[in-house]
Amino acid sequence: MKVEPKIVEVQPFGGFNQELSYGVPVALVNKVQVGCLVRITLGNRRLTGMITSLESRENKADFKIKFISSLVQNEPVLNLELIQLARWMCTYYYTSIESVLEGMIPAAVKVGMSEKKSRYLIKVPINDLKEVEKKLGNSPQQKKLFSYIQNSSAPIPLNETLTKLGIGISSANGLVKKQLISEVHQKVERSAYDDEFTDSDEHISSIITLTDEQQIASQEILQIISENKFRSHLLQGVTGSGKTEVYFQAMEETLSKGGGVLFLVPEVALAPQTVGRLRNRFSKQNENVVVWHSHLSDGERLDAWSSLTTGRSRIVVGARSAIFAPVQNLKLIIVDEEHEPSYKQEENPRYHGRDVAVYRAKLNEAVCLLGSATPSMESLHNVNTGKYSKSMLRKRIDGRELPLVHLVDMRKETKGEKAPPILSQQLVEALRERYYNREQSILFLNRRGFNTTMMCPDCGDVQQCKDCSISMTYHRTDSYLRCHICGYRKPAPRFCASCGSFDIIKKGHGTQRIEDIAESLLPKKATIRRVDADMMSKKNLFRQTLDDFRKGKIDILVGTQMIAKGLDFPNVTLVGVIDADLPLRMEDFRASERAFQLLTQVSGRAGRGDRAGEVFIQTYAPHSSSIQFSRKGDVEGFIEEESELRKEFSYPPYRQLVRHIFRGRSKDKTLFYAEQWSKRLEQHPIEGVEVKGPAPAPLERLKGYYRFHFFYFTQQIPKFLRGYHKLRSEFPLDKEVHDILDIDANQLS
Repeated sequence: MKVEPKIVEVQPFGGFNQELSYGVPVALVNKVQVGCLVRITLGNRRLTGMITSLESRENKADFKIKFISSLVQNEPVLNLELIQLARWMCTYYYTSIESVLEGMIPAAVKVGMSEKKSRYLIKVPINDLKEVEKKLGNSPQQKKLFSYIQNSSAPIPLNETLTKLGIGISSANGLVKKQLISEVHQKVERSAYDDEFTDSDEHISSIITLTDEQQIASQEILQIISENKFRSHLLQGVTGSGKTEVYFQAMEETLSKGGGVLFLVPEVALAPQTVGRLRNRFSKQNENVVVWHSHLSDGERLDAWSSLTTGRSRIVVGARSAIFAPVQNLKLIIVDEEHEPSYKQEENPRYHGRDVAVYRAKLNEAVCLLGSATPSMESLHNVNTGKYSKSMLRKRIDGRELPLVHLVDMRKETKGEKAPPILSQQLVEALRERYYNREQSILFLNRRGFNTTMMCPDCGDVQQCKDCSISMTYHRTDSYLRCHICGYRKPAPRFCASCGSFDIIKKGHGTQRIEDIAESLLPKKATIRRVDADMMSKKNLFRQTLDDFRKGKIDILVGTQMIAKGLDFPNVTLVGVIDADLPLRMEDFRASERAFQLLTQVSGRAGRGDRAGEVFIQTYAPHSSSIQFSRKGDVEGFIEEESELRKEFSYPPYRQLVRHIFRGRSKDKTLFYAEQWSKRLEQHPIEGVEVKGPAPAPLERLKGYYRFHFFYFTQQIPKFLRGYHKLRSEFPLDKEVHDILDIDANQLS
């Protein structure tokens, strides 16, 4: 009797955005499952793919079908829940299923990377000493190693032992061959931040007294968890109000009920501190905390994946990509600093980690807990419309006061005809006072480098990136100009290439220059360190710097937004904000919101211990609403004013925003197709959609591509996409011009 082959659907990886049918060999029929990785052939290529459906079809004689070659893993790499999440993302963000699945599956898992194992040596029972001496012969190294192992009651690691004794591998292999010792292979768990435990005992104590506000918020959240159904809840609390402890209470309740926990942080840089706190808190409950983010090695990612899929670990912490971690029985997702733009991925697939977290919680009948001192307009709108519930923490713990904020009008700092100083006299005096009082300070400027531009005063030529519409930044450490967009760099010129003048001047200032200025104004014994993307490129340097700062080895920390949020240093009593107006200069309707959030967050780093804190905000626009509201710590006032403005112009959150970008190497050709698309929209308008554009992007040229964009305002993304898809499928593009659709666009540059 002829056996009809089983037919499954497979999504190949390798740039092929279509699920294909493959036959299953008889030997694999009882092994294949949805989510399994398989080896397949596609044309002349051998690829890896994932089984997305076990759907069978009738085997006809004329139906030529290729068969799966083999399984990569015996178990599925993605469960049904994650595949369902991928399909939703594919539909909502208008992207390929392949790009989403690629982001979900670790590369090490995809290629079938093996677990790391190490050799251990163990002693064997000795019955005949003369026979042993005979086998050892005249080899002093074998005798030395044999004696060492005989004195050990437990297996000893091979490599460490050989290094310690100064013995070669051949001696160990010889002893094993002579059966004088035995060897075993043990799995080595590659875990990130194994050493990450905070010095503070604030989270170790078994008795933790909550403030009245914390108690109320915690009870509200625990009640939601007890309902065992999907809910999104916003925890809004001022900086230092103890949101983390409320998170921990929710985690303990979830874990006690057998649920898994996913803890998202906005930046990889914040992961070590969070991991340390979690391990301090949950180590006594024998809960293993897994780290998951894009900076892990392949081995670390593989072991994290294995630990989660097997259920050995129930807590995972990480940045945006951790939303895809395969947590079993997921019942609580925490999105800390939910307002942060870094949760939005700007490369394909262009998803928002916060919104994906909400949908994943929905799939799991779980609770999504969003936390922030300065919630996003979108989350607050969802609270007001009843989609989210909300708890408030209005006061800092232990009765600590919010820092006293001073506005420094830099327009008044100018003396005579001279330009105003980069650091005001008030800020300099405050820095010196803190140093002599053995207190710590933070200087914040969200711009790295030494000078922001190099310009020829004779002809006006500015050193620009060859591939981006942006001036290059001068870095004094190596005398190079760098583009902070694409990474292009070149030596700083000694003369102007346009007119030959040697009088090139450097203008503007970045964190390098602030570091130099601070060093010149404070005593030589003062220790000043800089934290930005340039300084922190070496692995673990950022962690080490923060650890040194926490231990009091650093007096002043100079940095960008890397130090503006989530970090807790009790001895910091002063924060200085340089060029506070910088976010307000962005061509973005969210500029005011971003400025307010950033200023409020960085100000909140001061006065988190027993000593009061002060903040000096240097500005040329002291009357700006975002600066005034952040000075007062008035979140409600800012939200009310900003909401009125957004409502007046029907900007998000009152309508959703889609950005459509046309990009190409040729400016004229790219603009031509953008204009043709505009005519198409005029002839066939999409119902319920307001169109703005085309217009050059604020960064018109980016990484060698010219860009023109449209903005679509709509109340319903799915309805818009149906209309857009029909039009776009009938609009062929030149092969040199590409377009990108960014749903819920976050960055408009």
